Amino acid sequence: MTPGTRNTLADVAGVTIGHFTLKDKTLNTGFTAIRPHGGNLFHDKLPAAVEVINGFGKSAGLVQVEELGTLETPILLTNTFGVGTGVNALIRRAIAESPEIGRSTGTVNPVVMECNDGYLSDIQAMALTEQDAISALELAVESFEQGGVGAGAGMSAFGFKGGIGTASRVFELAGGQFTLGALVLANFGRPGDLMLPDGRKPHPKDLKAPNDGLPVERGSVIIVLATDVPLDSRQLKRVAKRAGAGIARLGAYYGNGSGDIALAFSTAQTIPHAAESDFVAREMITEGKIDLLFKAAAESTQEAVLNGMISADPMRGFKGHKRQSLREWLRLASHTV
Repeated sequence: MTPGTRNTLADVAGVTIGHFTLKDKTLNTGFTAIRPHGGNLFHDKLPAAVEVINGFGKSAGLVQVEELGTLETPILLTNTFGVGTGVNALIRRAIAESPEIGRSTGTVNPVVMECNDGYLSDIQAMALTEQDAISALELAVESFEQGGVGAGAGMSAFGFKGGIGTASRVFELAGGQFTLGALVLANFGRPGDLMLPDGRKPHPKDLKAPNDGLPVERGSVIIVLATDVPLDSRQLKRVAKRAGAGIARLGAYYGNGSGDIALAFSTAQTIPHAAESDFVAREMITEGKIDLLFKAAAESTQEAVLNGMISADPMRGFKGHKRQSLREWLRLASHTV
């Protein structure tokens, strides 16, 4: 399918992304923030859904997204031990925007998702602060970096340096152009399992640090999908499920210790927190046309992982652990052909 103008999640109008990256001696970690629109998400929620492909994870807020089908805060991505800090930051920010939260109206559901960056960063340091999370939110823009930045600073994928990656696809419906984008936090896959689109499979012996103590799949991948197609939460869950096809194409098999989670939202229509009517009219795609989004979700997820890996620089991190860049491997491989 055809990529969007930027080939990023921000090709969906109104969506912005920001990073806070912490790199200091043994620390390689951070926050990545996804702002679905520029307004007050608590007042103007978006339809959303989550698909837990494999639930070995410590994310926050997913139970309510599953139950109510709405998103009411920006999304934060971080390391496993940064989830609580991200939760507090989102709650404080929401209260500052809407002081009635927890007083005259309900509480807010912060959404924070994580991967374990402990191979390249000292995760026990718990070095990230609420201000770091706020900084990522405040730095959210349409044009943003990929690779070892933000939450992706210390992540690994298939034995290479992992991180933040993104891609998008555009397509026509009802005579108009629509977009679906994916952003991933890639920290999954065993060395030797990666399948490139041209059929090549980097062998563990080709990596500079093959003996990393990870004989089984113990990583994670977080996938965030956004679209401007009108969908209800049930349809969004169906789309989110197809992100799994994208990571399977890469050679992943959702191992026992891998936390693989996809969250999808639509920007087409907002849902008011305080509706004036007993009924709310909603528009949604005809079920017979949803295959376009299924294909876009699989393609953009697969490419997003590869884009993040290619963008990531090689790294020496915590305890001297090393990760080679897929970009470097591809360059060397091209010289041997």
